[in-house]
Amino acid sequence: MPDGPRPHWLFGDQLGPHFLSPGHDGPDARAPVVMIEARSVLRHRVFHRAKAHLVLSAMRHRARELGDRVTYVRAETYGEGLRQVFGKRRPPLTVCHPTSRRALGLVHRLGDVEVLPARGFLVPQTDFAQWAGERPHVRLEDFYRWVRQRHDLLMDGERPAGGRWNLDHDNREPPPRDAERLDVPGPWRPREDDIDEEVRHDLDRWERAGEVSFVGRDGPRLFPATRREARSALRRFVAHRLAGFGPYEDAMLAADPVLSHSLLSAPLNLGLLDPAECAELAEHAYREGEAPLNSVEGFVRQVAGWREYVWQLYWHFGEEYRELNALRHTAPLPEWFLSLDAGAVTANCLSTVLAQVRDTGWTHHIPRLMILGSRALQDGWDPAAVTDWFHRCFVDGYDWVMLPNVLGMSQYADGGRMTTKPYTSGGAYVHRMSDLCGPCAYRPTERTGPHACPYTAGYWAFLDRHRARLEHNHRTARAVKGLDRLGDLAEVREGVAERGDGAP
Repeated sequence: MPDGPRPHWLFGDQLGPHFLSPGHDGPDARAPVVMIEARSVLRHRVFHRAKAHLVLSAMRHRARELGDRVTYVRAETYGEGLRQVFGKRRPPLTVCHPTSRRALGLVHRLGDVEVLPARGFLVPQTDFAQWAGERPHVRLEDFYRWVRQRHDLLMDGERPAGGRWNLDHDNREPPPRDAERLDVPGPWRPREDDIDEEVRHDLDRWERAGEVSFVGRDGPRLFPATRREARSALRRFVAHRLAGFGPYEDAMLAADPVLSHSLLSAPLNLGLLDPAECAELAEHAYREGEAPLNSVEGFVRQVAGWREYVWQLYWHFGEEYRELNALRHTAPLPEWFLSLDAGAVTANCLSTVLAQVRDTGWTHHIPRLMILGSRALQDGWDPAAVTDWFHRCFVDGYDWVMLPNVLGMSQYADGGRMTTKPYTSGGAYVHRMSDLCGPCAYRPTERTGPHACPYTAGYWAFLDRHRARLEHNHRTARAVKGLDRLGDLAEVREGVAERGDGAP
């Protein structure tokens, strides 16, 4: 590297232009850039093949865009990559705050690396720490309102647009009756190029050699790998799909897993989009009368509320959060779940969603929470293993994303630090919010017998198993009291116990 500004190290989820834009907290505008494709990352975990493809494609596309400014190294480890670039006399570097504790620890151990503030989020960590202060509970709704006010998002002066902060009540519609798909234009999809071909060739070669292994399928790439693609996906969503997003954002259809969802979580988490531009473009559509407030507020809540909240809690709760297991769940993940073997599963909802993950590395938030996560919670699977599975198997999954989302919200392993109750339900919820129960061998109303829905039986068994904890929670106390009305509770317990790790 020539003399001059300190080189800037760019991680594989820091790929947008805002990670290189100068400023008082940014890299020098003339700084040479270093990118390292470390094979060891793929060896540490069995990732979804489509995720590995997307990340490598995005990194290599960014390197092509940067041209002579970047030194792109393919190495076994990050340390080896830095040695390839600089030899034994590495100069001081800069790097934007990494998104995982593991990466941050690596940077600190290297020494002579200045960690710049995180980019790609709306709220600086120092500001969040000051806001959180000594609050006994750091709840989403309070945080979301603070972010809206701070960034003047969907605000009419001092009041929220439309007079209400939260329009969730308008956004919980079941899917239209007898409709296999929503009547909306399809999402933006990319066209693969020579870089994608090269990535697929490399992954095939490494897999044949036994150097790495994957789960899932790597079909045509479905998500943006460049800034240009990500902007196209954002514009198409806002122009053609945002208006219908809100009412059906919690709905599920077997033949239409995307519905009106934006599919922007993957490019956001790669750093190809900034959350501010997403929220502002959506608000512009509302102000211009192109999208209703409930749809826009639902999207803004996801991007400027929930995503920011999860990022902040990942750092706020500390590393010990990872070890929490309030419900003492220790069961191993079944092999059919680990291998994404949807064909081994009888329950149609679970089989359908598992196949979606297998084929695309993606489902929207309700299948994640109420089908996949609920199954794990009801069956008492080890929350750390469940969190790792979500991290590996979803194209938008990173440590900071999945640790609060899965361990905290989905598995309630933190005992309520993040959410006020466990999120699980019987088959009645799935039946109301989807078309998945009709062709199923099980019946959502039955708890026992050959047609007992594993979610309905599992729900009551879960409440029964954790009755001492949940009967004192104001949000679950009424449901727990319902156990006393079940004349077949012993039979429910026996049926769930017999199922064990077998595929429901």
